[in-house]
Amino acid sequence: MTLAGRLHPLLVHFPIALVLMAAGTELAAIVARRPTWHILARSTVRAGALAALAAAAAGWLLAGEPDAGTSVALEWHRWLAVIATGVAILAAIATAAGESTAGRWCYRVLLFGSAASVAIAAHIGAMLVWGDNFLHL
Repeated sequence: MTLAGRLHPLLVHFPIALVLMAAGTELAAIVARRPTWHILARSTVRAGALAALAAAAAGWLLAGEPDAGTSVALEWHRWLAVIATGVAILAAIATAAGESTAGRWCYRVLLFGSAASVAIAAHIGAMLVWGDNFLHL
């Protein structure tokens, strides 16, 4: 279990990039009205949801290590990541709902909600690793 948990820093970057890329691509599809970008976004969120599941599982194992410690920031990171993963999985499932207006809007709300949750959880995770002032020059 120790090795699987220690892979969290390696695994976490892939779903962050994929979910944020899916949201950006879907936004571009909305603005440019390009169906091919919508198809790309749907495929990307599916891959991101699977990768998020692996990263979240590894994160829970890492947080369970005896030397991991506890903090409010860790709890926020942990639960926001669970929410982000769950919403990404729901967005991936919603891609199968078809191209109805309601189905597409449900997918988009889930996708953008997941992207926001991923961004916040990633920021808190970076604060855990690099400190509260990691963005200050």
